[in-house]
Amino acid sequence: MLRVLYEELLIPTSVWVEAVEKGKGKPGSTEISSAAWIKRHSVENMALVQALRQDLDAGESEAIALALETQADLLLMDERLGRSTAQYFGLRYIGSIGILATAKKRKLITEIRPRLDKLRKDVGFYLSDALYDRVLEDANEL
Repeated sequence: MLRVLYEELLIPTSVWVEAVEKGKGKPGSTEISSAAWIKRHSVENMALVQALRQDLDAGESEAIALALETQADLLLMDERLGRSTAQYFGLRYIGSIGILATAKKRKLITEIRPRLDKLRKDVGFYLSDALYDRVLEDANEL
């Protein structure tokens, strides 16, 4: 689904290590490592990364720095503090829920509910019941 929505996905090194190397055997790790359109990319501005690390984890910090360096069209970010930091820097962002909503609007998927349930159960994605209901209502699934 991501491949249809996005031509290329740049992943900073720390996210690659977390998702592919440390995440070996977890959902998505093999897909990330084998997809030619997903590229591991080193961040150059490590001073910015270190400054961001005061409030964010390594993956979020590197993702924001990489988005700034490459003038990315869109940043994939779920964490609230990471999103507000991205917004501070003028970056456009989207999260997992936004990706699912976009995929449904473009008729790439027919339902959001099973994917939200899978995110919650298999990945431990936190989603309040109120937001869960609102997403399903917006998707005409409630």
